[in-house]
Amino acid sequence: MPPALAVAAALLVAATTACSGGSSHPKSSPAAENVVLHGAKPATSQPRPDFTLVDTGGHSYEFRPRTRGKVTLLYFGYTHCPDECPTSMADVAQALRSVGPAVSSQVTVVFATTDPWRDNAKVLRRWLDRFRPPTPFVGLTGTQAQIAGAETAMGMPISSREARTKGQQPGQYSVSHFAAVIVYGRDDRLATLYPSGVVPADIAADLLVLVKG
Repeated sequence: MPPALAVAAALLVAATTACSGGSSHPKSSPAAENVVLHGAKPATSQPRPDFTLVDTGGHSYEFRPRTRGKVTLLYFGYTHCPDECPTSMADVAQALRSVGPAVSSQVTVVFATTDPWRDNAKVLRRWLDRFRPPTPFVGLTGTQAQIAGAETAMGMPISSREARTKGQQPGQYSVSHFAAVIVYGRDDRLATLYPSGVVPADIAADLLVLVKG
């Protein structure tokens, strides 16, 4: 596995979910305990990864140079996700609203779709704006190969479409993906990860620490 998130992936194996309503909530690892930040902290702080996708304005978005030196919250998910993805984005938006503009303006939130078949730029932009963040979230999409390449650069499992289940209509399906908010500090190193269950108040407290560098 590429190094960027190998430690994180091992720590949060349970964060990989099909977002179908039955995902598990991972328990804390010993490596994630007794740290200043509230998320799960990998044993090794890995550098900000390098990958390129396309933003909702249709422009190429190079993740490393565009976010370099900024507190960045990155999530790979999809707009048809019924639980993990909207909850995570809503929690992040709530945390950003609570810290005020002086802090939220120093934070970049990037959502990369794992469902390029349905999440075109228009769909992605409309979905992200529903969360009313104080600063618009960056939405990224691309071809299936480009998204898989980004996931590989991250060192996370490659997302995949699940077979349509009984009761789902034609065209309906779930996507299995790594379900955790990945946080990079101003030093361009992996700072922490937020699996399901980390509350907005804790995210807000972490942001106050992270923006100070």
